[in-house]
Amino acid sequence: MEKLIDLHTHSNKSDGSYSPSELVMYAKKHSLSAIALTDHDTVDGVKEAVLAGKKENIEVVSGIELSAKSKTETHILGYFIDISNENLQKELAGIKKVRLERNKEVEHNLQKMGFEVSLAEAERLSGGGIVGRAHFARVMMDKGYVKSVKDAFDKYLSSGKGGYSSNQKITPEQAVEIIKNAGGKAFAAHLHLMKRTDDDLFDFLKSLKEAGLDGIEGFYTDYTFDMQKKYLDMAKRLDLLISGGTDFHGAMKPHIEIGTGYGSLKIPYSLLDNMRG
Repeated sequence: MEKLIDLHTHSNKSDGSYSPSELVMYAKKHSLSAIALTDHDTVDGVKEAVLAGKKENIEVVSGIELSAKSKTETHILGYFIDISNENLQKELAGIKKVRLERNKEVEHNLQKMGFEVSLAEAERLSGGGIVGRAHFARVMMDKGYVKSVKDAFDKYLSSGKGGYSSNQKITPEQAVEIIKNAGGKAFAAHLHLMKRTDDDLFDFLKSLKEAGLDGIEGFYTDYTFDMQKKYLDMAKRLDLLISGGTDFHGAMKPHIEIGTGYGSLKIPYSLLDNMRG
């Protein structure tokens, strides 16, 4: 039987609904051989996930998803990182402060549009983890403003929409550097969300490679067949590695299943072997 993986998942240490250990058990239940825990701007859940992985006999890659400055949306995934790295911990402390400022802007933007949604409500929903847009989306859904978390993102919280805030602390190049300094490998996430033209995206990835980028997310829930083909071709032309994941958030984004996304995604274990190099 083919070994399958998911290298883009979130726990309740950021904006997923499962604890790190619950996430590992859920992945095992869905017959995955390996996952990467890539919470937003935090590695707080990695140790728990790795220990659970050893207990459940499922491989867990130490990861993170860093948000970076961009006109649209740019996220950099880090894999195989040393979570105890001093520089990483220092940078994450600074990023956390800016994330709080960004969440206050999201709160302000939503309230300006007439939604009775507060950061305090999003924080309560997070249970003490990193607060993200998915928490605001869930509050909006619970109050009946939107039909689903996806609906909230599509209408109000994605890049270019009224509730979105682009306030970020680090540049994409700095995100790559932080990951590399922590002994990890850096991959550009969900390329379609960057909303760049093909030529611009290629040039951007080329410049990031010069800054140390190792690869791109070549398999992803929202990619169409043509997108995937295009991105894999770009990676080949730029000699970049390929990762793949669903962006699983559990009940926070229930339309996305671990390992399979909308139901048809299959990410082969061979990608992980290639990423190790």
